[in-house]
Amino acid sequence: MSRPARIAPSRSTLAFAVAAILLAPPALAQDTATTLDAVQVTAQRKVENIQDVPVSITSIDAEKLHVLGSGGNDIRFLSARVPSLNIESSYGRAFPRFYIRGLGNTDFDLNASQPVSLVYDDVVQENPLLKGFPLFDIERVEVLRGPQGTLFGRNTPAGVVKFDSVRPSQDLDGYAQLAYGSDAMVNFEGAVGGALGGNWSGRVSALYQRRDDWVSNTYPGPNDGFEGYDESAARVQFLYEGDAFEALFNLHRRDLNGTARLFRANIIEPGSNRFVPGFDKDEASLDGVNFSDLETWGGSARLRWDFGNLSLHSITGYETLESLNRGDIDGGYGAAFLPDSGPGFIPFASESADGIPDHKQVTQEFRLESDYGGRFDWQAGFFWYREDLTIDSFNYDSLAPGNPQAGHAVQEQENTAWAVFGSVEYAATDKLKLRGGVRYTKDEKDFSASVLEGAPFGAPVGGPYTVDTDVDDVSWDASAVYEVNEAVNLYGRVAKGFRAPSIQGRLLFASAAAPNGGVSTADSETVISYEAGIKADLFDRRARVGFNLFRYDVSDQQLIAVGGGANIATLLNADKTVGQGVELDLEAWLAEGLLLTWGSSYNDTRIDDEDLAVAVCGGGCTVTDPTVTIGGGTYALIDGNSLPQAPEWIHNLTLRYGIPLSEGELYFFTDWAYRSEVNFFLYESAEFRGRSSVEGGLRVGYGWGDGAYDLALFGRNITDQTRIVGGIDFNNLTGFINEPRTWGVEFRWSF
Repeated sequence: MSRPARIAPSRSTLAFAVAAILLAPPALAQDTATTLDAVQVTAQRKVENIQDVPVSITSIDAEKLHVLGSGGNDIRFLSARVPSLNIESSYGRAFPRFYIRGLGNTDFDLNASQPVSLVYDDVVQENPLLKGFPLFDIERVEVLRGPQGTLFGRNTPAGVVKFDSVRPSQDLDGYAQLAYGSDAMVNFEGAVGGALGGNWSGRVSALYQRRDDWVSNTYPGPNDGFEGYDESAARVQFLYEGDAFEALFNLHRRDLNGTARLFRANIIEPGSNRFVPGFDKDEASLDGVNFSDLETWGGSARLRWDFGNLSLHSITGYETLESLNRGDIDGGYGAAFLPDSGPGFIPFASESADGIPDHKQVTQEFRLESDYGGRFDWQAGFFWYREDLTIDSFNYDSLAPGNPQAGHAVQEQENTAWAVFGSVEYAATDKLKLRGGVRYTKDEKDFSASVLEGAPFGAPVGGPYTVDTDVDDVSWDASAVYEVNEAVNLYGRVAKGFRAPSIQGRLLFASAAAPNGGVSTADSETVISYEAGIKADLFDRRARVGFNLFRYDVSDQQLIAVGGGANIATLLNADKTVGQGVELDLEAWLAEGLLLTWGSSYNDTRIDDEDLAVAVCGGGCTVTDPTVTIGGGTYALIDGNSLPQAPEWIHNLTLRYGIPLSEGELYFFTDWAYRSEVNFFLYESAEFRGRSSVEGGLRVGYGWGDGAYDLALFGRNITDQTRIVGGIDFNNLTGFINEPRTWGVEFRWSF
C-alpha cells in the first residue's frame, strides 16, 4: 500500500525566515526603550544565561505560569505551550504523559517508564503518578529538549521538564490569590516566607482547587455526574545559609479526590475522526463506578559545602504515594446480549480499577563542582535510585447489582539503579567554548505478577510470573558554543541517551495460553541526537530568539501496543525510529507596553521496522495500514507510521499589553496554542486520529499598589473548542475529550 508523502518545510525556507528575523530592522521596537531581562536557567546544573547554554530550552516564568493555570487546570496546561511539548492523559489529573519531539510513552500502566524525565526541585519524579504534582509558588519551568543523560538522574532520552519552587529568603514576602469561576470552580494558592532567626529562613506554600461535575449521567448508575475534582497540595521549606554551608529542606504533600478519566462510548463517527451527530459533551450514560483517589508525599534535603573553588552538593529525596483509580472502560451501559444497552454498540461491559497500595522512592546524589574562574571547569558525581512498588488491578461486573469485584491481579517491582558521571567545559578561545560529559548507568529490576482472582473474560488464577533485568549503558554528550558577537551565539550538540528495560504485567485480560501469563518486556532503548542552532539578543535586547534544527535516531525504541482486539497491553521494541525537525522561540517588545512571545516546532517522526505488527482495534475502526493475519488475528504493519501522540506542528503565542494609569496598570493578556493531528495508537485508522486543536485564553486585569494588588477576569479555552484527545479501541469507538471552557474572576495580593 502506498503512503502519501510527508510535506515538510524546506531547510532553505527556514534558513531564510531566521535570517529575516536576525537582519530585519527594529521598526516595531524603535518606540520603546524597554529591554528584556536575561533569563537564568539551571539546565547544566548551575545558573547560566539561557543564551550561553548549548541545549534547546524554553523557560516559562512565574507570571506566565500564573496566567496559564488560572482556570484550575492540572499540569497538562503546559501542553503545546512550548515547542515540541505534548502532554495527555487517560487518567485525568492523576497521570500525565509527556512527549518531547514526538518521543513519549502511551502506556497507561502504573509501572510505565517515560523517556521524558520530570525533575521537581532537583529530585527526579519517576512513577507516572508523581509527575502530576501541581504547579504553585513556582519560580520557573524549564523544558530541555533532546537527551539529557549526563547530568540528570534517569530516563531522559527525549528530554527533561524541570520545575523550581520559589526558595525561602531572609525577606518577608508572599502572596495570596483566589479565583472563582464556572462550574463552581475555586482556585486558591498562596505562600509566605521570611527570616526565622539566625541563618534560617522558611517558606510555606499551599494550593486548593475544586470544581463541580459538569457532565451529567443520564443513566441511573452509581455516579450522578463526572469531571469534578477536589485537590489540595502544600510545601514547607527551611533554608540555612552559613558562610560556607547551605542546607535547603523540603516537605510536600498532594491529595486528589475526583473523577477518573471519563470514557464515552461510540462518540466517534465511523469512517471519520469527528463526533457522531447529536453528540452532547455535557451528558454521558454509564453504569460503572468512576473515581480517582491519590495521595503523594515526600521530602528532600539539598546540601552544599563551599570550599572556595570547589563545591560539594548532596541531594537526598524521598517520595511515596497511595492511589486507586476506577472507571467505566466501555463508556456506556449494559451489553449487546441484554435487552438494553448503549450508547451505540456495547459488545460487553468493562469496568476496572488500578491502584498503588505501597510505594517508596529514594534517591541520593553527590556532585562535586569546580569554579576556577578560568578557561576550564568540571562536574563529577554519583547517583543512586531505589523504587519499590506494588500495583493492584481489579475487574468489576457492571451488570450485577452493586458492581461487585470480578478479578484481581497484583504486580510487584523492585528497581535499583546507580550511576557515575562527569562533565567538563573548556574555553578554547575567547569566542569558542567546548563542553562534554559521560555517564555510566547500571539498572536492575526484579518483577513479579500474579492473578489472585480470575476475570470472566481473561486469565485464570496463576503466577507468580517473574522477570528480572540487569543492564548497563554509557550515555554521553558533546557540544560547542561560538560567540559571533556579544548578541549572537551559534551552537552544536550531539548526545546519546538511554532508557532501561520496561516490564508490563496487566494480566486480567490475558488469555490462558499467553506466554508467562501475559507479562511482556521491552529491552533497553538508546538514542543519538544531533542539534545545531542560534541564540541571539536583537534590537538592543528588545527581542530574543532561539532557533535550532535537530535529528535523532532511536535504536530498539520501547513501544506499547495498547488494547486492540486482543484487549491486552503489550510491550515491544521497534528496530529503529527516526525524527527530525526545527524549533523556534521568540520574545520581543513590539511597542511600549506590548510584549510578544512566540514558539513553533515541526517534528517529523517515523517508525522504521518493516516486520513490526500490532493488533488492530476490536471496535470496528477503519484501519489504513497494511494488515496481516497472525494466529487467526488481524495485525497492522506499522512500518513508516508516525509515533503516537506526536503532532508534526506546534505553535504558541502570547501577547500582553499594559496601559499605565495614574494609580496602576490596566492590562490585556491573550495566549493561544495550536497542535496538528495526532495518532492515538501505533496503527493508523480514520477514527483514532485526533483532529488539530487550537485553544486560547484571555485575561483582562488591573494592577495597583506597585504590583501589590491585581484583579482580573479570565477565560480558558475561550472558543469552547471540543476535541477527541484519546480513545479506547478494544470494544467500540470510545473516546475522551478535552477540558471545557472556563470563565472566572481572580484577586491576587502580593507582599
